[in-house]
Amino acid sequence: MTAAIWQIGSPGDPRVFTLAEAEELFPLVRHITYGAYRELEPVRRLLSTLPPDSGALYEAEEDYECIVKRWVAKMERLGVVVKGLWLVDFDTGDGYLCWRFPELRLAYYHSYCEDYATRRPLREVIEELDPDWAC
Repeated sequence: MTAAIWQIGSPGDPRVFTLAEAEELFPLVRHITYGAYRELEPVRRLLSTLPPDSGALYEAEEDYECIVKRWVAKMERLGVVVKGLWLVDFDTGDGYLCWRFPELRLAYYHSYCEDYATRRPLREVIEELDPDWAC
């Protein structure tokens, strides 16, 4: 088994993926996201307990923002498009392979003019449209 070598790009420089490329990168995307999620959970719990006028609230908000920004930067450097917290899209050239943590696999698709709310099961889209990116 050969190890995949991923080219790290510049933030804001999304790439176009085939389904095979997205599936190969997906475990890394999920791993990074899971790590950031675990890092953020204690901060989220702390934020829910602090009074609005607390000096510690400002620090906790800064920690929260730092963790999320670091996750976003990592996702963008991998070439995926961040659409929300723990929500990323892999650009296929005619739409997006859509994933949201904690889903276990890359299993949804939506076109450019649609979004997360209108995504469809990936297998259904492949059977219906037989897109080039799925080969």
